[in-house]
Amino acid sequence: MAIKITCSVALMMICFSLYGQGKKATARRPVMMDSVQYGVASFYADKFEGKRMANGEIFQQKGMTCAHNSLPLGTIVKITNLRNEKYVVVRVTDRLHHRNMRLVDLSRTAAEVLGYIKRGLTRVKLEIIELKSS
Repeated sequence: MAIKITCSVALMMICFSLYGQGKKATARRPVMMDSVQYGVASFYADKFEGKRMANGEIFQQKGMTCAHNSLPLGTIVKITNLRNEKYVVVRVTDRLHHRNMRLVDLSRTAAEVLGYIKRGLTRVKLEIIELKSS
């Protein structure tokens, strides 16, 4: 009987280690290198002012920057608000939280230019102008 229990425990341990240790699967954002992407844009909360970004710079709401999860840092992109056709050119300087499924998070100044501050979110088109190598 002890051998059966030991084998069962060993099998459970192998399965446990192979299949994620009981963690739930989380949605992953696919790595997108398309030159044109569509999705939802948000903008940084004021609490991030003065915090360090993924590229090492200090975040400023007055800057023309954005966070994107799959484009290399330093990439220059054109973001167009699909609701009103206004656009802005920004640089990718930061990353979104890995569970955040939005396409891009813009500085407040960039969001003001696009005209969606009151809404909080908007549908956008992202076009790569200059792709930096990672």
